Amino acid sequence: MKQLIRLGLLALLQVTLCVSVLQAQKIEWNSTPLAAGFSQDRLKVIDARLNEWVEKGWMQGATALIIRNGKVVYHKAVGYNDLEAKVPLKKDDIFRIASQTKAITSVAIMILFEEGKLLLDDPVSKYIPAFRKQQVLASFNEADTSYTTVPAKSDITIRQLLTHTSGLGYAQIGSKESNAIYAKSNLTAGIGVVGDDLLSAMNRLAKLPLMHQPGERWTYGLNTDLLGCLVEVISGKTLDQFFKERIFEPLGMQDTYFTIPAAKANRLVKLYRELPNGKLEKSPGNMLNGRTITPEYPLQASTYYSGGAGLSSTIGDYGIFLQMLLNGGIYNGKRILSRRTVDMMTTNQIGEVNYGGGQDKFGLGFSVIMEKSEGRTPANVGTFAWGGAFATSYWVDPKEKMVYLFYRQLQNTSKGEMVEKFRAMVYQAIND
Repeated sequence: MKQLIRLGLLALLQVTLCVSVLQAQKIEWNSTPLAAGFSQDRLKVIDARLNEWVEKGWMQGATALIIRNGKVVYHKAVGYNDLEAKVPLKKDDIFRIASQTKAITSVAIMILFEEGKLLLDDPVSKYIPAFRKQQVLASFNEADTSYTTVPAKSDITIRQLLTHTSGLGYAQIGSKESNAIYAKSNLTAGIGVVGDDLLSAMNRLAKLPLMHQPGERWTYGLNTDLLGCLVEVISGKTLDQFFKERIFEPLGMQDTYFTIPAAKANRLVKLYRELPNGKLEKSPGNMLNGRTITPEYPLQASTYYSGGAGLSSTIGDYGIFLQMLLNGGIYNGKRILSRRTVDMMTTNQIGEVNYGGGQDKFGLGFSVIMEKSEGRTPANVGTFAWGGAFATSYWVDPKEKMVYLFYRQLQNTSKGEMVEKFRAMVYQAIND
């Protein structure tokens, strides 16, 4: 009898621990700073600076979110969605997150990797034959945009796409060579595309030269759009469907879209740009290499699901996504990836290849702080991060068990210092 009681108590303890762990995996939105080891008084520094930047006209508004140990420390909106109409910005307003789409696409690829549907060192040509035996740019004549090529030493691989070492450049926002060459084939950076689809565009890309030999350099480019195309080809679903079914719905990300529904259109944050005199005005449209992109592009239906730049989201939704990664691939009892897969994604995957001229490295979809750059910022070694072209940024610091995000909607801002100042203010408020 005593043995049965002991077994029963042990089973009850295991269930209790299991429930506790599952609860810990979910963000506590109604927590207090003290519960997560933060000082309420020192967080007021963030309030003061964000409001100061609005008053100075550096930004029309911003949202910020800090989560530590699964507890929300700070979640506020300051300033305006519409500066002229004085419409206040709200915490659940929707931002164009542009290149923050890349991390979600990278997770989608790793889901397929875990299911045995691909290997990271598979050549892309195994799934999209047009990428067999590509050419590499040898010379470029800027006057008439003509060029010469040499054969690629190898086919590009999925791992090289995830690490931006494939040799693919960017259309519209890349080098003068890639901008000119890609424009001839109607290739874009993936934002506001109508009348095209991902596979058609990537097949056109395959016929054009790589900017360098595969694996030899780090070049930011259309790698993640091609990864999105691979997700579509391998899964048999559109990237929009795959994201919704495999990532957004399981995590409870209810405000992340390629096309924002009409019922939520009023929550799209207005996009502003900085004029030469430092003043802000609503962006009339983003001119990218001769192509005008309306700021309202997230409201327009499209069949082109850019894995590199197409999503819009709230800071809360993306916080959930990042918390899932910090948790080792699980959130609220729903496992998206294994712990070891997340470890792979946030480990140096480019070896000694130079990334950005600094000491940081690149994993499978993220920049990663390494030992050589320790102390350059308050962020710990192993912190992984990225951001979006319209002034959204995020970081995940595994040592501090912390996720923090800073969202604005700006073009051409000369006040890039806001990002690093925000990061410094986050760490100064830790008080444990």
